[in-house]
Amino acid sequence: MNKTTQVLATLTLAAALLAPVTPVLADNKMIAIDEMEAYLDFVEYGGAVIFAEQIPREEWPNFHVIDARDATQYAQDHIPGAVNLEWRRVLAERDAIPTGQPVLIYCNTGSLSAQAGFALRVAGFDNVLILQGGFEEWKAKGGFDASERMTRQGE
Repeated sequence: MNKTTQVLATLTLAAALLAPVTPVLADNKMIAIDEMEAYLDFVEYGGAVIFAEQIPREEWPNFHVIDARDATQYAQDHIPGAVNLEWRRVLAERDAIPTGQPVLIYCNTGSLSAQAGFALRVAGFDNVLILQGGFEEWKAKGGFDASERMTRQGE
């Protein structure tokens, strides 16, 4: 068998093996799209986003806080008490995420944690909040004291 014949045989076999799977994959893709569409139809404006100043210092212990950045960034600095779960792993490791308490997820600026939060909410986690502005804004606003600082500024 020459090289061309081997390649054609391999492609033919691959096509034969994948043929029965393709409709199932297409159906699953449509189900996922339908779920995301349904979520977007009913989610409130802001989509479970919360600002650091909306969380009083005494409320922080009630949250399961997820740092969605990579392990290197987490090791350099993070919100005290946060667990590291990289944003692209949240669905793969969703069994480790509690459902009986509020979950707060953050990254550096809020964009990657928003993607992870969206994925979790579509997957049925209605207890997930995304920290608007992420870790950088949390620090800039005073961390755990952001709420108190905002209250003092408003007086």
